[in-house]
Amino acid sequence: MQRAAAPSPVYYAGNAPPPPEPPVRGRLWRVLGWVSVVLSVGLVAGSLTAYGFWRRLDGQIDREHVDDRLGEHRPPKLNSSLNILVMGSDSRAGENARYGVEAGQRSDTTILLHISPGGESAIGISFPRDSMVQMPPCRKKNGTTVPAQFGMINAAFSNGGPACTWRTIESLTRIHIDHYVEVDFAGFKRVVDALGGVEICVPKRVDDPKAELHLRAGRQTVRGDQALGYVRTRYVLGDGSDLDRIRRQQAFMASVVKKATDKGMLTDPGRTYDFLSAATKSIKADDRLTLSVMQKLASGLSGMSAGKVRFVTVPVQPYPQDKNRVQFNQALAEPLFKAVREDNKLPEPAPAPVPAQNKVPPVPPAQVKVGVYNASSAQGLARRTADQLGERGFQIVKVGTSKKRYPRTMILYGVGAERQAARLAIAVPGPQPRPWASARPGYVYLVIGKDGAELRALTPTVPKMAGEIRGDRNICAPT
Repeated sequence: MQRAAAPSPVYYAGNAPPPPEPPVRGRLWRVLGWVSVVLSVGLVAGSLTAYGFWRRLDGQIDREHVDDRLGEHRPPKLNSSLNILVMGSDSRAGENARYGVEAGQRSDTTILLHISPGGESAIGISFPRDSMVQMPPCRKKNGTTVPAQFGMINAAFSNGGPACTWRTIESLTRIHIDHYVEVDFAGFKRVVDALGGVEICVPKRVDDPKAELHLRAGRQTVRGDQALGYVRTRYVLGDGSDLDRIRRQQAFMASVVKKATDKGMLTDPGRTYDFLSAATKSIKADDRLTLSVMQKLASGLSGMSAGKVRFVTVPVQPYPQDKNRVQFNQALAEPLFKAVREDNKLPEPAPAPVPAQNKVPPVPPAQVKVGVYNASSAQGLARRTADQLGERGFQIVKVGTSKKRYPRTMILYGVGAERQAARLAIAVPGPQPRPWASARPGYVYLVIGKDGAELRALTPTVPKMAGEIRGDRNICAPT
């Protein structure tokens, strides 16, 4: 077996050999490759109608380029999950003028929507607008820069628009955000109306002239101005705090999810198109939220039920200098942020039973000596993966980069390391461990190819939070 070129400088001590050449796959892999191409062409040809449908919707979205205003030192993207920053703008421009005059423009609602790999589950994390945070410097569209400052988190939007809020949330959470979506008051009403209204439940009769809100007690369906007033009112429902309003907004969004995933809705093409058309007319987004991204997102979410969607609020505590403000409770918030950052992959189905004589019992991670090599073009991939494995207790003896690129990720092991390789394969599902004659005895090698390496998610993927709301909840249950 030939060896690859020598790895680049090493970051961990050890004497592990460089990554090996992959086994020769021969004609079979070339045949499978051509079969994949033929199948892809067939799928595209069979979905031209759907493509035209998506093109019509795509043309209705107002997009903005923000990449050059997000800063140079962004959190790395560690996995294939999707993080979308959703902002509700309190702009009074255009159709929103009837809601009064406001100085500047702020994000009335800020939610980080995290969608796990494969679209198996989603969680919406609300950031209270009264949170006192450190905001990074932000560049406006006209090129001027607003210096870094400490203040309420919703001020980031007025400092530099969606890009500044995006940059602020990334700096606070160290979560890589992929896209943003902004919805104003008028857009919110269009979406609710396209759903045929959304069901809510209020504990008492409500009359709030300021919010144009008049509701009877109990379960009912709201539309238009009534729906907007319900999510905006602050003093006639609950205790008047922003945190209480957030809980009501989360309950409302849970009802939206339940309505949007209802079988009657999804099986009626006319209703589905009306809803999606209203949604695309009502949002502003970054220019990388392209047609192909939307199609991929829709495909990934197609099997998600309302019960797989959760809404939580960032844990906060009183801000000592002002009783009307809050600050993040880092001891409780960081585990939530970390779980979202490292939501690499949902647990896969249990493997098929292995005959007793062939079973190789795994060992604890602390007994596994691993050399991690980057054999793809992604920068820093081996180091990030090694750090993640190290956090899970594996002994990282070497990290290097191969000059040669390999298409597929491999787990290889030396003499006496079969059980150690089996343990690594639990953490990095996909590649099957194989012996390598040139390996150092007792060592395991993770050679990351172009298909990447995603660590199995720790269970639960995202911890349960106090007061969380699920999409399939009973709407009259207390929040």
